Amino acid sequence: MQQLYSYLSGGWMYGQGKAREIHHAITGEPLYQVCSDGLPLAASLNYARETGGKALAQMTFQQRAQMMKAVAKHLLAHKEALYDISYQTGATRNDSWVDIEGGIATLFSYAGLAGRELPDDTLWPEDELIPLSKQAQFAARHVLTSRPGVALHINAFNFPCWGMLEKLAPTWLAGMPAIIKPATATAQLTQAMVKLMIDSGLVPEGALQLVCGGVGDMFDHLDYQDAVTFTGSAQTGQKLRSHPRLLEKSIAFTMEADSLNCCVLGEDVTPDMPEFALFIKEVCREMTSKAGQKCTAIRRIIVPAARIAEVQQALLQRLAGVQIGDPQLEQVRMGALVDQEQRDDVQQKVAFLLQNGCEALCGGALDKLTIAGERAQEGAFYPITLLYCADPFAHQAVHGTEAFGPVATLMPYQSTQQAIELALLGQGSLAGSLITADEALATRFIRATACAHGRMLVLDRHAAAESTGHGSPLPLLVHGGPGRAGGGEELGGLRAVKHYMQRTAIQGSPAMLAAIGREWVRGAKAVEEPVHPFRKYFEQLQIGESLLTARRTITEADIVNFACLSGDHFYAHMDKIGAAESLFGERVAHGYFVVSAAAGLFVDPGVGPVIANYGMENLRFIEPVKIGDTIQVRLTCKKKIRKPQKTAEDRPHGVVVWDVQVFNQHQQAVALYSILTLVARQEGDFPAVDVP
Repeated sequence: MQQLYSYLSGGWMYGQGKAREIHHAITGEPLYQVCSDGLPLAASLNYARETGGKALAQMTFQQRAQMMKAVAKHLLAHKEALYDISYQTGATRNDSWVDIEGGIATLFSYAGLAGRELPDDTLWPEDELIPLSKQAQFAARHVLTSRPGVALHINAFNFPCWGMLEKLAPTWLAGMPAIIKPATATAQLTQAMVKLMIDSGLVPEGALQLVCGGVGDMFDHLDYQDAVTFTGSAQTGQKLRSHPRLLEKSIAFTMEADSLNCCVLGEDVTPDMPEFALFIKEVCREMTSKAGQKCTAIRRIIVPAARIAEVQQALLQRLAGVQIGDPQLEQVRMGALVDQEQRDDVQQKVAFLLQNGCEALCGGALDKLTIAGERAQEGAFYPITLLYCADPFAHQAVHGTEAFGPVATLMPYQSTQQAIELALLGQGSLAGSLITADEALATRFIRATACAHGRMLVLDRHAAAESTGHGSPLPLLVHGGPGRAGGGEELGGLRAVKHYMQRTAIQGSPAMLAAIGREWVRGAKAVEEPVHPFRKYFEQLQIGESLLTARRTITEADIVNFACLSGDHFYAHMDKIGAAESLFGERVAHGYFVVSAAAGLFVDPGVGPVIANYGMENLRFIEPVKIGDTIQVRLTCKKKIRKPQKTAEDRPHGVVVWDVQVFNQHQQAVALYSILTLVARQEGDFPAVDVP
């Protein structure tokens, strides 16, 4: 039988001790032996810190993003090999698509987000200057730096690819190496993906390691700069969270646990409304996708008592059309559970629910199962099981017992207030859904239940066409939840990256803060040169390089002409009597005219290195500009972000962020903002993202 190797300290190795067997979820045949006993697990932590961590720490955020993009492209090019292995875990092609390509898409998403938002540096200034004194010569700002530790990711069996990549993306962006410990039941798929990444040569040595088997005494060797994440059962997570070493060293621990997620049908929905069909479709999809083995799957179906019979009939009819069996057969829509052990656990949980207030409307026992496919008769299949609890307030088991398979419980409510109370009885969920066409009902429900959920979907006919559904975590949205769901957060865009970094408040003079952050701040010294900054290439520009423009006096004709050109005849600009009675006391210039006039003062009109205006940020109008006022502009190079070439034919460039301060004749700021320009680079580069 094959052995599933771990990748530690730069080499593939197998343990010495009692091995655990992985079986084919569809056929039941033995596949691999897994063992990590005797492996240098503690040494792998130091290897990650000293080798992988140092390599990542030397890379800028932009370089890490390009590495991730290259890795994602490489994995995408080899995805079919991963699909073949995913079949062994009992997954259908659609299930595997979510896991494999959904995980790869998360890498792409974070790489793109970093490319747009993060600096071309190893330090991340998180906010603007915070003045701490009257003269603004003592100030502060928060910065984020990479921690010289290692992230130990302990993952669940249900998404062996996505579960790894959605954690790796923010970990690598933060400059931290990772050790992946996949669930043994599906470790063969995680190992195959890790091997692709290692063999690609795109990932710095030590930035990625893999433990197939147990973690041994690794927890005893963790330190305060390290981080641990766990995805799985709440019981196991609580045990790990209370490990003495984690408590002693205050080691960051993030937990995402399975929860009893709910889907609620609004009181307003009737069977003839589109929302009713959407509800039935959503519930059935969540019960059968991945054979119900999803941490976000719908477990509690909360329905108005008056609609129970209609919902029951519609659900049973739709579920009856789902063929279970070998996913290689065209007619099969649901595969197997991950292994016989998991099937036995689901059966035990269902039996417990049936003894505690529930009855089976369909499924509920293995003898009610028909399997398609000759090779699948020994697989870990379980029937789609719809339970009914007539009194969900009297039987708490339905709110505390999760059968992690194609199982959900239908339950009635008498009023929206009761629906809210039932939703909250889950004691914390990753995801909840409300299907309604009533905005007032949705407002009431969400405001009352958001406190107990990490993510909530409000679905109606308008959102349905583009909705990603109840159970789909997205890279830009938080994945996690309070209470039973673990109390942690994953994903959520850049929020997740910050979890692996150290936030520090730095205090000092503006000049010091500018030097530390490599980003000019107001109050720091500016450098003026005779050459207009718009005449300089990206490499030639200095941070803090500044231009003080000529002056311009604002006339009544300016205001009238801008109003005619823009169509903005707001009374504060055009009505002398109305303006006199306003807070301004007289007519004032349009704010956007001030911005336009400022551009006219600082822009160099000739052809040069500046390619285009890329955008504007943080615009604030501080003081009104009145007829007869004179404005002047200070333009200062705030920061530079070098952009890689996508192809050799692209013109090499970078983004320059300019601080713009518009003053009046009294040296009062009238407008403050930043502009972004694309500026040509003198030297190109070949794109690192083009991989075979």
